[in-house]
Order: sequence, then C-alpha cells, then structure tokens
Amino acid sequence: MKKWLIPLIVLVVVGIGLYQWAVGFNNTAVQFEADAKTAWANVESSYQRRNDLIGNLVKTVQGAADFERGTLTDVIEARAKATATTIDANNLSAENLAAFQQAQTGLSSALSRLLVTVERYPDIKANQNFLELQTQLEGTENRINVERNRFNESVNIYDVHIKKFPNSIFAGWFGFEEMPRYQADPGSDQAPDVEFDFD
Repeated sequence: MKKWLIPLIVLVVVGIGLYQWAVGFNNTAVQFEADAKTAWANVESSYQRRNDLIGNLVKTVQGAADFERGTLTDVIEARAKATATTIDANNLSAENLAAFQQAQTGLSSALSRLLVTVERYPDIKANQNFLELQTQLEGTENRINVERNRFNESVNIYDVHIKKFPNSIFAGWFGFEEMPRYQADPGSDQAPDVEFDFD
C-alpha cells in the first residue's frame, strides 16, 4: 500500500465528517429559526385578535351618546398605529421589536383609560355585548403573554444553538444571526390596573 494513500484516506474521512457536521448544524439551525418565526407569527396573531376585539369594544361604547369622545379617539388612534406596526418574520431586529412593542404599549394604555372611563357609565357596564367583549379581551391578554413567552423560548433555543462553539463558526459561514427576544416594557414590574367590573 502506498504511503500517500493513508493521509489521503484520513483527509477524505475528516472531510466527510466535517461536511456531515456542517449539514447537521445547518439543518438544525434552519429548523430552530423556522420555529422561532412561527412563534412570532403566533404573537402577531394574538395581537391581531386583541385589535379586532378592541374595534368591537369601541363600536359598543360609541353607542353611548354622552361617552367621552377624547377617550374613544385615543383608543382609535392607538389601535390604528398598533395595526400599522408589523414586523416581517425575516426582519426580527431589536429595533423593529421595540417599535412594535411601543405601539402595542400605547394601545394598552389607551385601552386602560377607556375601561376606567367606562366605570362611570352604568348603561355601558350593563351591556351584555360589552361584558362579553371584556371577558374575551382578558383571555386574549393572557394568550398574548403565553405566545410571547413561547416566542422567547424558541428564540433562546435557536440562539443557544448558533452561539455554542464550534457552531458559532458555522453560523457565521451560513449567515445565521442572533434573534432578539421580546422584552418587558419599562415599568412592567408594576402590574397595570385594568380590572373588569361585572357588577
């Protein structure tokens, strides 16, 4: 057996091993990235459900002739801004997430003011449609929180996979970049006072 044949065989075996390792890394990273993007789509879907419910809530409240128009206008404008602020799953940057979150926080704040104002209107509070929308809205807020947590978990799995050594080398070669997580709003450690009164 020729002496040059052994190093050649070793090189071929090492090359095949590296190729399989790279393919395995790439395929797993693609799967984790797709899972994170799907999780983001679920976050947006939950927010869209909230936007739809808020639209119905506003229509119900508008029926009260003497209801404060400024409060309604704030909610309508915040809802329009929140609906217009979307993120393509392929462009989940920290800046885009912050803009999305800011729009949603503005809508949450306007909605809180609306619900506090409704407390002064017994006819609206007694409206069955309004009560049902409040219940659905509360459930949707819980769903949003669950979906954001699932998104962050999916992003964490993806980020850990591409940051571990030697995966980080392959990540650079294949163009996989770290994804941002959904962050809590500043001051969110103070729970918002949005209580639904069903009396």
